[in-house]
Amino acid sequence: MYIDSHCHLDRLDLSDFDGSLDNVVNAAGQAGVQQMLCVSVTLDDFQMMADKTQPYANVDISCGVHPLNQQDAVDEQRLFELASNDRVIAVGETGLDYFYAPETKDIQRDAFIKHIRVARRLNKPLIIHTRDAQDDTLTIMREHKAHEVGGVLHCFTESWEMAEQAIAMGFYISFSGIVTFKNAAALRHVASKVPDDRFLIETDSPYLAPVPHRGKQNQPAYVVEVANMLADVRGQDLEQIAKLSSDNYRRLFGK
Repeated sequence: MYIDSHCHLDRLDLSDFDGSLDNVVNAAGQAGVQQMLCVSVTLDDFQMMADKTQPYANVDISCGVHPLNQQDAVDEQRLFELASNDRVIAVGETGLDYFYAPETKDIQRDAFIKHIRVARRLNKPLIIHTRDAQDDTLTIMREHKAHEVGGVLHCFTESWEMAEQAIAMGFYISFSGIVTFKNAAALRHVASKVPDDRFLIETDSPYLAPVPHRGKQNQPAYVVEVANMLADVRGQDLEQIAKLSSDNYRRLFGK
């Protein structure tokens, strides 16, 4: 059985699923996906996301503001209050993205620090997005004691050196459908080196559908393709990948 450690069920175009989130969750179950983490990207949409996923006992949720959704400063107190929800198992998605939005670097850094402070107040792990911002991401994690709560660098696409430093701080590394892409040899190398007790698998659906589903809307059922690729590059069987990644998820998120 698998766990999709990062998806955005509230962002799916449900017209592909006869208009029902039930069909998405059922398809995941039929593929062997027993649990999903639906990740927040804005505070304004958090309650809608929480309400939409409420009927599903196998869907966990997080609370945070994605770095690409930060035109203004994050309201730290509001983040704290929303993330205090009993269903919220993590703070984020937060982090830094200098690839798509270098013009908001200062706002992103400020928001990232606020998310770490809130996570520490609530003793909940962090979900971190990082792209083209390795040094600043690691520096802020260290300076603001992110290691006290730990978390995951999701949809990882950076270097082994960054992964190694994050792991040393108690963080996990999560691999998405990108690891199946033809041009992702360097990422597959990273995936082969992460310790057994430090990796997760995810879809980041509806984005980044893995091979052989490229061009389609991604969904939690497709996390099995990520597991298949990790089994191949790590020299492990599929059952091992499923068990290790699921055990890691439960350990990280206290499930």
